[in-house]
Parts: sequence; C-alpha cells; structure tokens
Amino acid sequence: MAGLVFWATLLGMLAIGVPVAFSLAVSGFAIALLVSEALSFHSASVLFAQTLYGGADSFLLLALPLFFFAGALMEGAGISDRLVRLGLIMVGWIRGGLSMVAVVTGIFLSGISGSASSDAAAIGSVLIPAMKKRGYPAGYASAVAASAGALGPIIPPSILLIVYGSMANVSITKLFLGGIVPGVICAFGLMLVCGLIAVRRGYPKEAFPSLKEALSAFKAALLPLAGPAIVLGSIFGGLVTATESAAVAVLYSLVVGLWVYRTLTWKQVFNIAYESAVASARVLIIVAAAGFVGWFLAREQVPQPIASLFLGITSDPFKLLLLINLVVLIFGALMDELALAVILLPTLLPILTGAGIDLVFFGVVLIVNFAIGTIAPPVGNCLFVVSAVSRTRFEDIVREIWPFILVMIVVLFLLCLYPSIVLWLPNLSG
Repeated sequence: MAGLVFWATLLGMLAIGVPVAFSLAVSGFAIALLVSEALSFHSASVLFAQTLYGGADSFLLLALPLFFFAGALMEGAGISDRLVRLGLIMVGWIRGGLSMVAVVTGIFLSGISGSASSDAAAIGSVLIPAMKKRGYPAGYASAVAASAGALGPIIPPSILLIVYGSMANVSITKLFLGGIVPGVICAFGLMLVCGLIAVRRGYPKEAFPSLKEALSAFKAALLPLAGPAIVLGSIFGGLVTATESAAVAVLYSLVVGLWVYRTLTWKQVFNIAYESAVASARVLIIVAAAGFVGWFLAREQVPQPIASLFLGITSDPFKLLLLINLVVLIFGALMDELALAVILLPTLLPILTGAGIDLVFFGVVLIVNFAIGTIAPPVGNCLFVVSAVSRTRFEDIVREIWPFILVMIVVLFLLCLYPSIVLWLPNLSG
C-alpha cells in the first residue's frame, strides 16, 4: 500500500511539472500520513523535519558544493582552450580528429568538474564553432560535444559517484578507482565512432604538429592537468578523504585562476561561488528529501516485496543486472539522473544484497547507465545544453546521437559481463 501511494503521488506531481525535490518530499509525507496509523500529523511533521535535515547532514556530501566550486573556478580560469589545444596535438592529425579532440577534452574536464552538463557546455562552446568551420554538420558537432560531456559522471571525481557512495555506504575512493577504466573504455569507444563516421563521410584531418607545437601545448596544459592529478592522487594515496580533496581542489583552482593565469578576478570568484551554491542546493535538497522517503519506505518494508519479485524472476547475477539496467535505461531517458538515483536506490540495494552483487561494481555500472541517460532523448540534459550553446535544433542533434548511445550501451553490457573491468583497480588498491 505504501509503495502504491508513494509512486502514485510522485508520478502525478512530476507529470504536472512540480520540481523533483518537492515531489519527493510531498510523496514521502503523503505515505507518512495516509499509510502509517501510528503517526499523527504533528509526529509526521517533526519526523519529516528531522529526517530532511539528517538526509543532507553528512561530511561526505560536503564534497559536492566544493567540487562544484572547484570545477567552475577551473573552467572560469580559461582552461578549456588549453586542453583543446593539447587534444589537437594528440589526435587532431587523425581523420575526423577535431571530433576526437572533443572526447579527449571531455576526459580532461571530467577530472575537474565531474558534471556532464558543465563539461558538455565547456566543450561545445569551444569546439562546436571550430568543427562547423571545418565542414562538420552542426547536429553532428553538437552530438559529439554532448557525448564527450557524458564522460563527466564516470571519470572521477564524480558528483553522482559521491551521491551513490553516501546512499549505499560504499567507499568513495573505491568508486573513484572503479570508474577510471570504464571511463577510458567509453572514451575510446566514442573516439572509434568518431573515426568511423569521419572516414565514411570524408571529414578532414588537421596538420601533423611539430615538436615545438607539441611542447608548447603540453606546457600550456600542465597546470590544468596537475589539478586533477593532485586531487585524485591525494585521495588514492590515502592522504585525504574525498571531502578534504575537494577543499584542496578549491584552493588549487583559486591559486591558478587568481595568481598564476590571472584570468579570474575576485568579483568573478564571488559570482562563481554564488552559481555553485545554487547548483549544489539543487542537488542537496533532492538528497535531503530522498532521505525521508528512503527512511519511511524502509520502515514500511516496501523494497522487500519488490526485491522478492526481481529475485523470483531470476537469481542469476548477470541476468539480474541486465534486467535492472534495462529498467534504469528506460527511466534514465525520461528522468534526471540524480532524481532517478535517489528514487531507485532504496529499492535496488536489497535486491543487490540478496543477489550477492558487489556494491562498488554496481555503483560504477549504474553511473555509466546514468551517463547514457544524459545523452538519451527525450530529456538528456547534455542534448539541451549543447543545443542552447550551438543554437542547433534539438532534432538535428538527436538524429546524430544514436551511434554514441549504442557504443556506450555496448560498454555497459561488457561491464556487466566482466565485473573485473570495474573491480580491477579497487581490488589492486586493497
């Protein structure tokens, strides 16, 4: 009964355009009042306030606003152009190399912001105009930029991996390590698609760089590349926690932007801080509302019958993973990935535990699935971002995005088939 009331209320409110956080909060409050006879309105209100606060009262979640701030500072300092220049040196001379540069830049930016939308915007603003000048169709150039941005949630540091780790009580360090190899495989898959399309359509290749140009590009990109290396190296080396590394990232970004490159002013820093605070609030209010919903669904034992239903269909971990991923893929094309995570995880975790599926492995698989959702129509965030940046029709981008979605689905299937791809680095680290 509780599950029926929750889903009916939640889907009804989302259908009429109520924001996700308020939909979650009202849905949770509805099941508290209508299902549980033990709670009065006053008791439910007090419990709601307490669990709402507790849902966001986490030292681990403090990393979210800090990583948002650090990523925005680094991008505001003008690092995108430097990374694009390095990408041109690395792969620009291959046929269709300019499209591959977008993917390489996506790898670099993923280690800074951890957000698909912001990475897609940064890549699109620089490379879509350049690709259009070289004869690439606007729809294809935008699709490449969106796909490159989708690497953001997979390659650490990842905002979604932090949210998952906090909800599933899983080591963030192991999740970050687990995301590295799948992220690189996804990037190579996207570059392969770019190369095949370039050969078939006859897209150009750039001039082979001289040694002087290569050294100059590497020197210009040295500090932007050092930032993620310092952050991730300090985490993997056990020197700091994920939250403390986010603070290190903010300090490094401020030093580079204000005093080394001198491309940031204090006024810009305050504006970036404000924008980062707003972006962080959007995430944390959803997490807080989900805390109440998760607590009450667990109290009413709603996930258990659903877990029994899934395990009744199949107890084979591989088949179960395929079934769960199919459900997530469908919903991921219709909902924001963060909202989907906080809605599904309380139900999925008992299923995974019952099937003996490693939660670090599943966390990375889930985030790869969510990354596909960021470029999947009709509501893929990255598609709308690059459409606005490039002023390209949405339907033109959708027409070109399918090969990139397909290759990421293939990678998702391989991860489910070979969990060692994800778990190799976490297990190696001990």
